[in-house]
Amino acid sequence: MYSAVVVGAGVGGLAIAGSLARAGWRVTLLERSDRLRAGRAALFLWPNAVAALRSLGLGAGLDAIGTEVPSGGIRRPDGQYVAQPSTGVRPVVAHAEDLHDTLIAGLGERIDIRTGVTVRSVHLRQGEKPEVGDGNTTWEAELIVAADGAESFVRSRLAPNSQAISSGFAAWRAVIPWFRAPRLPDDSVLAGETIGGGYRFQAASLGHRGSAGGSTRGGIYWTATVAGAARPEPSPTQLTFLRRWFAGWHAPISDLLAATEPDDLAQQDGRQLRPVPNDLALTCGVGGFVLLGDAAHAMPHHLNQGAGLALEDAATLRALVGVGGATLEAAMREYSAQRKRRSAAVAAQTRKVGATLFPPRGAFFTRTRERAFRSLTPRVLEKAAAAAAEWAPPL
Repeated sequence: MYSAVVVGAGVGGLAIAGSLARAGWRVTLLERSDRLRAGRAALFLWPNAVAALRSLGLGAGLDAIGTEVPSGGIRRPDGQYVAQPSTGVRPVVAHAEDLHDTLIAGLGERIDIRTGVTVRSVHLRQGEKPEVGDGNTTWEAELIVAADGAESFVRSRLAPNSQAISSGFAAWRAVIPWFRAPRLPDDSVLAGETIGGGYRFQAASLGHRGSAGGSTRGGIYWTATVAGAARPEPSPTQLTFLRRWFAGWHAPISDLLAATEPDDLAQQDGRQLRPVPNDLALTCGVGGFVLLGDAAHAMPHHLNQGAGLALEDAATLRALVGVGGATLEAAMREYSAQRKRRSAAVAAQTRKVGATLFPPRGAFFTRTRERAFRSLTPRVLEKAAAAAAEWAPPL
């Protein structure tokens, strides 16, 4: 039976580690932190992410934690709709800790979990098993999965020309627990997004007030995207900036920001890879390395597809290495080909959305854009969301 080492215990790393272990692989999971930690706030999971989770055998867990997001349309800061709610693709929203718990439960008891491990060496030699090490211990396996994020050390050794750079956008996320969340009118629907002047705000409910609903950790989730670099200031100052930037926007945006506390806030610096790696799999005759998640294709988060693409990677890799009669290296090469095509397609849609939502600033461009905004932006967003969500696991 094959062995695997997974570097990184984020969404993609946990997903592939658990799926390989359940298939009988000997799996070692290496994590830099002192324990396996959940991400902050919550996540939008589009139909492609849901399909990936189900193909990995985690559908029941998702059903227990996900809340479907109703159609909310697209609005301007003054509340005027530029696109009414549609029947297009819709995501579910899940608390990051709930998703983390689902992925942890899927690990089973056969995985060797090593925390507090910082990988400092990467070796890929023809005719020998690939290995990684932390300076004291080395781990070798037929398959080593680099799921260690946009700043991946493993990728920096395998594809040194591919660098993580700022995408020119920063994002903040927060979950306001129900006991602090503002009360909304009974007929209001917390969904959709508001766009204007280089700013974007989205919100959704995690279940219903008074009960956890579809989530074991209920509340109101919001995310805000702003053109510019990540802010170095402490969280209280960042929250002050957010309240200033979105002041005067339609209800309940100001109320949500007022109810948010600094400890709720999680800043997300939008990193992207330039150039993307030429190959997402490097073989050595007896296995090799594959890149997964942001280590393979970090891109701006305009389509909220970071977790979705990582889960797609995991589902694709698991399906391909399980194909009877195919060698491991053939499966790795097919993984690289499929995932490069897919991530390139999503990246193209992401660039279109970014150019539409966050155009260069200037009075003339703003007036020109305003005339086209009502017809262009909704079409671009809906087409991009549908294209990103249209994916099925390989048979």
